[in-house]
Amino acid sequence: MSTHVDVEFKSPEAGEPSRRASCLPGATILDAAHACGVEIVATCGGRGRCRSCRVQVLEGQVPPPTVQDNIQLGPEAVRERFRLACQTKLIDDVKVVALPPRVEAGHQIMAAAKMSDDAALEIASGVVKRLVTAKAPTSEHHQSSDHEEVWLALGEGVAREMPLDVLRKLPMALRKESGKITVTTFNNRVIDIEPGDTTAQAYGMAFDIGTTSIVGSLMDLATGEELATVGGVNPQAPYGGDLMSRIAFAQFNDKKLQTLRAKVLNAITDFVKEACERANVSIDHVYKIVVVGNTCMHHILFGIDVSYVGLAPYAPVVRDPLAYPARELPLKGIPNAMVCTLPIVAGFVGADTMACVLATRIYESEVVRALVDIGTNGEVVMGSKDRLMACSAPAGPAFEGAQIRHGMRGAAGAIERVEIDEDVSCNVIGGSQPIGICGSGLIDACAKMIDAGVMDRTGRLRLRQRDNLPAAVGKRIVDGPNGVEFVLAWAESSGKGEAVTLTQADVRQLQLAKSAIYSGVVMLQEVMELPNDDFVELMLCGGFGNYIDIASSVKIRLLPELPVERITYVGNAAALGAQMALLSEAERDRAWELAGRIEHVALAARPEFQDIFVDGMQFGEPARAVPAAPKIVAVGG
Repeated sequence: MSTHVDVEFKSPEAGEPSRRASCLPGATILDAAHACGVEIVATCGGRGRCRSCRVQVLEGQVPPPTVQDNIQLGPEAVRERFRLACQTKLIDDVKVVALPPRVEAGHQIMAAAKMSDDAALEIASGVVKRLVTAKAPTSEHHQSSDHEEVWLALGEGVAREMPLDVLRKLPMALRKESGKITVTTFNNRVIDIEPGDTTAQAYGMAFDIGTTSIVGSLMDLATGEELATVGGVNPQAPYGGDLMSRIAFAQFNDKKLQTLRAKVLNAITDFVKEACERANVSIDHVYKIVVVGNTCMHHILFGIDVSYVGLAPYAPVVRDPLAYPARELPLKGIPNAMVCTLPIVAGFVGADTMACVLATRIYESEVVRALVDIGTNGEVVMGSKDRLMACSAPAGPAFEGAQIRHGMRGAAGAIERVEIDEDVSCNVIGGSQPIGICGSGLIDACAKMIDAGVMDRTGRLRLRQRDNLPAAVGKRIVDGPNGVEFVLAWAESSGKGEAVTLTQADVRQLQLAKSAIYSGVVMLQEVMELPNDDFVELMLCGGFGNYIDIASSVKIRLLPELPVERITYVGNAAALGAQMALLSEAERDRAWELAGRIEHVALAARPEFQDIFVDGMQFGEPARAVPAAPKIVAVGG
């Protein structure tokens, strides 16, 4: 009997070669895919809670379908030998084909917000380039060295120690331009040396590493000018759509941790190169990189074990702001940069939240305000100059389209707005036929379904009351093979040959996600004894928060019941805060001081949180009432 089983992954694209993996029996098809470089997406982290990793078994034997196979794929697909790669264990040699990944061209990545005049800061990045003249030792009787001569030329205040890479460049640099050299320091420590005068060339990059996407900006460290913006989907996404799935993937497994780490390091390296090429600057002159992200993304970047971050009491390994040479991470091909972070507050309230605090200046406010970063891991900060409180609200990946039957990210073909009157009309990103629905569309659709009477406040689709709706709308409430669904786009008008629908299960996923955010805000309101009438402003941060419709968000109770004029968009505040920390070491220092002042509220530890969460599952009142279904009264015996 063979001790291994062979898996052949046939490409869904004609003419593309197959890939093969050899695994021990008991491994999953998903394990085999990762082993041979086939990137099958597992949005739920391989827990059988979505269908993104579905494959079709073409040849060979596999175990009977699991409960998760039947729930996520349906009996008909299972009969056609479709399976979830994460749930299907290998017992025999097999040939499979992974379903083609959904095309999400034009994925919307929000760059940093623009710095307002009142948020202007003094540029002092910590990077200083000095042009000095130093003579190489000329006499055997003079007890000196190249290093000492340069250090003496620099004058007081610069640390004597030099990195080994700099010492290796020193002999040539000192003798090439008659002793004229440019020495670059970061916080008065030498990080680079080169011949001649390059003092005008000093650049840095600010990165916001989100669970879903990465965005970066190349900036001139002398002027603060933004030279290029880059970004894309976080390449860790195939290993889990939310941070708990990423932690579960890498928990107590250093090899998997290094897999996630390599993905983000390679992405940052590629983005730095892309930005430098666009701006026509040398990557050797990138001296500072500031990275912000939640606690999980922060630890993975540095290769720090995330196992205990995922276990109570969810304590980070380190909270301090860090600064290490890029070569130590390693970020290959970026030889002279220092990689810096902002501090972590506690738990999952990470460096990205601190960047939002810097960008919004909430710590200077005379009145109580709140900032809310809506995403797979939402954060809420509430307070003023007198007191600041923060909590983490893990919403999960539903806002990014994960675990939604026809869900997708905000890309071309995604429904992003919905109107319901006598019938349904949808606004689609890119103006093409719809192939799915993104988070903003999901929120808008549910709000309009509530207003139209398609579903009630509990989120139940009103199948029995559909005859009371406009005829065209009522026909869209159907009893499908997987339960009640509401058709947003019929098969003939969609871009993928099947109807784009919202299922009852989709609505429940949205309820869980939106209640997490809503409950985080309300919980902090209760702790701070802040009624809605005294709530001056709620600021929406992050890329996703700036694409949602505010009125719809209040209607579904994603946000508290505030007048819409008190809810404002502030753009990608995390990316802006990273830029501020890039240009000013004083801002990094301020972040560390503020992190010590912010009070962290652990939601699950508060006895009242469960009641708030359950209440947050409800939707708002419908705009127009729908008559109840007639009661059937038995007459006679």
